[in-house]
Amino acid sequence: MTIFTRIINGEIPSYKVAENEKFYAFLDINPLQKGHTLVVPKLAEPEANYIFDLEDDVLSEMLVFAKQVARGIKGAVACKRVGVAVIGLEVPHVHMHLIPISQEGDMSFANPKMTLPADEMAEIANAIAKAMEC
Repeated sequence: MTIFTRIINGEIPSYKVAENEKFYAFLDINPLQKGHTLVVPKLAEPEANYIFDLEDDVLSEMLVFAKQVARGIKGAVACKRVGVAVIGLEVPHVHMHLIPISQEGDMSFANPKMTLPADEMAEIANAIAKAMEC
């Protein structure tokens, strides 16, 4: 069982941004930028770990879900765009990074990761969730 499955199951706490019956979005605990969010599918065992192994309908639904989350991020975090990265090597569970950016370098995974206090993380997650409601 991956760490993402444990987060989805509520075994590990997360800063949830959005959830539906098929997908879960939560803040990255070591973000590149404030508002850096992960989108993961809720998968049956065993977890798929490569995005292009997903069934076409799941992949397309994941992208539509991510679009809704990205709109929430853009509404809550000062940025020019929300960048998308699918690397998939860190955790063997399909996941998509949504990262608020104002310049290309903001998405470099070589950049140092941020450490934000819990109250700020909760505030960001709530702001994104609220912006998604609009």
